[in-house]
Amino acid sequence: MPHFDTLENCDPSHRHANLFSRLPEALRHAMQAPAYAKHLQGVNPAAVVNRAALARLPILRKAELPALHKARPPFGGFVNGPPGSFGRLFTSPGPIYEPESKHVDPWRGARALYAAGFRAGDVVLNTFSYHLTPGGFIFDSAARALGCAVIPAGPGNVEQQLELIEAYRPVAYTGTPDFLKILLDGGKAAKRDVSSIKRAIVSGAAFPASLQDEIRSRGIDAYQAFATADLGFIAYESSARDGMIVNEDLILEIVRPGTGDPVPDGDVGEIVVTSLDPHHAWIRLALGDLSATLPGHSPCGRSNMRIRGWMGRADQTTKVKGMFVRPEQVAEIGQRHPELGRLRLVVSRIGENDAMALKAETASPDAGLQEAVTATLRSVSKLGGTVELVEPGSLPNDGKVIADERGIAP
Repeated sequence: MPHFDTLENCDPSHRHANLFSRLPEALRHAMQAPAYAKHLQGVNPAAVVNRAALARLPILRKAELPALHKARPPFGGFVNGPPGSFGRLFTSPGPIYEPESKHVDPWRGARALYAAGFRAGDVVLNTFSYHLTPGGFIFDSAARALGCAVIPAGPGNVEQQLELIEAYRPVAYTGTPDFLKILLDGGKAAKRDVSSIKRAIVSGAAFPASLQDEIRSRGIDAYQAFATADLGFIAYESSARDGMIVNEDLILEIVRPGTGDPVPDGDVGEIVVTSLDPHHAWIRLALGDLSATLPGHSPCGRSNMRIRGWMGRADQTTKVKGMFVRPEQVAEIGQRHPELGRLRLVVSRIGENDAMALKAETASPDAGLQEAVTATLRSVSKLGGTVELVEPGSLPNDGKVIADERGIAP
């Protein structure tokens, strides 16, 4: 069977109906938690039945979670239920505390591994860490949900892992691309047989084309997954190698950095994800990562939304003349002047001084508008700067609203 289930190649309208029929109930469960009740105050869950309604809900930023969790441990008040109601409890740098639900494949990863060629009966070498952080269990639970046997190797201990590979003959690998290369190099140097590994799904580090070519030359078909400790699998590659397919069990939006406003299709923006697990839903969690949607459907037959993969960080906050300037402030300038399109605040050095220039797309440039936007820039940022009105479509589509071109740390 080429697909994990019929959701993957269904008509998109069926998928939309499925997700948004489940969303109101997920919202109701989420709002039983005190922090979500406050965050979503005034929201009628029954009315949130499409993307337009969802886009009107407030954003919750992942960058805020460490402070929220510290103020109200362990989960910041965003979970309705005691820690003991979960199967496992983790922590990630921040710290951010993450619970794992008890049901099968709680991180929604089986379909991603299936797209990478993993099948029931495969032996999988899992080299993600099992210590306190959820990475190892995210991939472990996905593989076991498919019916695979998992070697819980974790990272490191190369010599012992080479012994395990020769003994168990795993056909598949999960881990970072870097560690896969370390294992392959180590096996070659020690004259150990690691040829059983034919498939891999990698995450957690860059996988440049040069490394992809090297792994392929060693007889391994490797695919990338975009996963986080909060949500598990968000998007994954298929045999088409044409973008990353959004997980069927999530609602993904691309918004303009500093706002919760969806960007036009194809524009680069910040990834925002809503999950529907009633035990622990995430409602419009802004990850701080940039990406963009791709048009059409994947050649592999999967019909869900595709994204271009990870394209940088959305948090472009920088310090100018000793004061922080944030994407939210640039967004506020746009809200005050709706005749403006894409905005880009360029920070540079003139002599020994910081300087700001706001480039703003508009179809109706005039001196009066330029003067008004200049005044707004000063009012919002509390810093002076110049304004340049430019033609629509002339600014880069890279998700940057603040471009620090000083070449030094702020």
